[in-house]
Amino acid sequence: MTGPVPADGGRGAGAPGSLLEHRPALRADVLLSPPLLNGPATVHLVKDPVSGAAFEIGPKEHFLVSRLDGRRSLAEIGAAYGAAFGRRLDERNWQQLLALLGSRRLLAGGPAPAAPERSAQPWEGTLLRGRVRLVADADAATARLHRWLRPVLHPVPMALLLAVCLGMEGLLTARAGRLVEDLVWVFGQPAALLGVATLLWLSTALHEFAHGIAARHTGGTVGEIGLRWRLPVAIMYCRVDNYRYLPRRRDQAAVAGAGAFANLLFLLPFCGWWLLLPAADPTARTLSVLLLLGSAQALVNLVPLPPMDGYALLGHALRVTRLAPAGAAYARLRMRDRTAAAAYPARARRIYLGYTVGSAVLVLLLLAAAVTGGWYAVTR
Repeated sequence: MTGPVPADGGRGAGAPGSLLEHRPALRADVLLSPPLLNGPATVHLVKDPVSGAAFEIGPKEHFLVSRLDGRRSLAEIGAAYGAAFGRRLDERNWQQLLALLGSRRLLAGGPAPAAPERSAQPWEGTLLRGRVRLVADADAATARLHRWLRPVLHPVPMALLLAVCLGMEGLLTARAGRLVEDLVWVFGQPAALLGVATLLWLSTALHEFAHGIAARHTGGTVGEIGLRWRLPVAIMYCRVDNYRYLPRRRDQAAVAGAGAFANLLFLLPFCGWWLLLPAADPTARTLSVLLLLGSAQALVNLVPLPPMDGYALLGHALRVTRLAPAGAAYARLRMRDRTAAAAYPARARRIYLGYTVGSAVLVLLLLAAAVTGGWYAVTR
């Protein structure tokens, strides 16, 4: 979307019967995101929640669109725009903007947007690869779960549970040698290995539901809950809509981080059981493996690399969209043309260079850790 073309001083503003006297309003349900860094530019996302269509606009366009509330006239908004950006808009500029919003059916009182057709079949794909929708109304289902869990979804209970989870991870770290020994042992125990795999799969399902419940708690919506498979792997999924448009970073972070937190909460009762058993007990050794792999499942999800939840967390914290591809594009440009790369805003240069270097170092550290862990397991 291109911005309104600046005009001369806004001649005719407020003239009787002019377009500038009108007070158009954006539809109340249209979503506008906070400012996001996208390459060298700052953008805002605009989404029609009915049709699902979304697009980007710049800060100047956002200034205008966000003030279309039905109370302020175009002349008043234009005057504020002139004070903020040094130029005012005439009727021709407004006609361009309103025509664009009208063509996308984003204005109140205009034609109703068409919702996308939903397939009557709950599944799609083949036996080898596909997905199936498990809940007819995912948003309503997660709303019911949210009502049941609401008493504990407050800062104090959440902080206490997080502290307990961190304490559990500290305890497991202190006994890492025992956990690795039990991991080697379990590969010779098919029944125990199957039990651990089943529980980890259930933890994955809980992970997805946690994203949906967190979205409902912070004002987002859930579009779909289902099962996705690519044989021999099948996993649950929960598609969360609209949480990128939440105004507060902490709410976006809560949605992105809820899955890993749920994985750790899932392990707490098993950790208590594990502590009560003798170390040589087969059940204790099986629980050791569950705690080790379950903790790895949660913590790996927090790694800030795509497509992990940690990558989304970092993007929300920095207010950046497309962090990895934009960072890679900046790094390539910097190696090819330093002058062009210097045209990026200073904040963009710091973020993209820092992420590109940091992610490369992180990948090397993870590879080194994997090799060291494998060597340790083999030599034990």
